Amino acid sequence: MDGDDTLMLHGLTSTEAAGRHLPEWEVADELVAYEAAVARMEARVAAIRAGEASELVWLVEHPPLYTAGTSASDEELLTPGRFPVYRAGRGGRHTYHGPGQRVGYVMLDLRARGADVRGYVHDLEEWMIRTLDRFNVRGERREGRVGIWVDRGGGREEKIGAIGVRIRHWVSFHGIALNVDPDLSHFGGIVPCGIAEHGVTSLTALGIPVSMAEVDAALKASFAEIFGG
Repeated sequence: MDGDDTLMLHGLTSTEAAGRHLPEWEVADELVAYEAAVARMEARVAAIRAGEASELVWLVEHPPLYTAGTSASDEELLTPGRFPVYRAGRGGRHTYHGPGQRVGYVMLDLRARGADVRGYVHDLEEWMIRTLDRFNVRGERREGRVGIWVDRGGGREEKIGAIGVRIRHWVSFHGIALNVDPDLSHFGGIVPCGIAEHGVTSLTALGIPVSMAEVDAALKASFAEIFGG
């Protein structure tokens, strides 16, 4: 998590403000280049800030690439040159994006939703947890670790969802990444989110071969429960 504004904690939470705002939803029908996605988010954030556009939840897939957040270390990029690496400007460390991973870019006016950044991040976590629950997967938070985790038993834990957030003038962008059916070997080129002692997983790896359309429907339903719209 990182922000261009000072953290403030007051007013309504995102959940308490739910139902007062109806974000627009878009689903990309082809792979979206990362730089193009960032440019579009930047433009939309400015328009939301100016009152010229509605909030937006944009669901995409990217071609294989790595992104480096504001806390990323070069030592955590294990195979330089394997895929393009982009400095993301969001919070967090290195992560992977690629086909089979649903990325949700969330552009919300947090001024109207309580101006509570910690609460917002908590709600993004809850969004993924409730989405996974619709497929009978128990996603969990872990103290000191960002993202959503699955307990595989025997002390083995694997990450299934990542979060990276940026806030500009109280408008959010970047968002979440949920592993539906990506090539998990691609995560081997980085230390995902700086955590070397745990692995990554996906719905398919857990024996749940769902379609991206099914995941999108679950994301939209869960989002409405938490954020409204």
